[in-house]
Amino acid sequence: MKNFVEYIPIFTTLFSIFFFKEIYQHYLFKKTTYLMWWAIGVLTFGLGTLAESINILIGWSAANVRYWYIVGALLGGFPLAQGSVYLLMKKKFADSTSILLSVFIVVASISVILTPILLPDNFDYKLSGKVFEWKWVRYFSPIINIYAFIFLVGGAIYSALKYYRQGIKEAPFRGNIFIAIGGLLPGIGGSFTRAGYVEVLYVTEFLGLVLIYYGYKIIKENKLHIKIDHSS
Repeated sequence: MKNFVEYIPIFTTLFSIFFFKEIYQHYLFKKTTYLMWWAIGVLTFGLGTLAESINILIGWSAANVRYWYIVGALLGGFPLAQGSVYLLMKKKFADSTSILLSVFIVVASISVILTPILLPDNFDYKLSGKVFEWKWVRYFSPIINIYAFIFLVGGAIYSALKYYRQGIKEAPFRGNIFIAIGGLLPGIGGSFTRAGYVEVLYVTEFLGLVLIYYGYKIIKENKLHIKIDHSS
């Protein structure tokens, strides 16, 4: 008998569709690189939870676990983090890291596709990289996750502190704090997944995406209000 927590990825996927539609419309209006990467990030986030939804609704398959690992563990928070890199760092650095990390992810993804699958004894048919016979394949994801943590979570904290020091303690400060916490939660859930508690990841993914959206909305609406005030 499956419990409710195992169905949370379905709601996360649906919410990511809603979030992607809004941020993509924002990108079409602004045409900025960081919004493009954030839109890609929300999309890949939803693709990852889609794999989790497929696993609970249809069942486990080798193809789905490879797909899940690529879009979830390898891509993960990279596009969202790269949006923050384009927003906060120099364009040359952002372009260079985009190319470098993209090549790294392609190599890692090919490795995931090629590795044989070996099911351990008493396998519970939950999504896990433990089924990869080439154990070194799992060493790629921590590098991506550390990068994502530094620039998504770290970038949001940096922005929040910058606004706080400027005496801006309302919308921009609060929005970035929510984004920082939201970016941190899936990483915590991923750590539990490595220990065999994938349900923790399902909860932290949903809460993390909701908090990132909430922080994004606070900052977006604040900028809109400032524009209206200046134009009136």
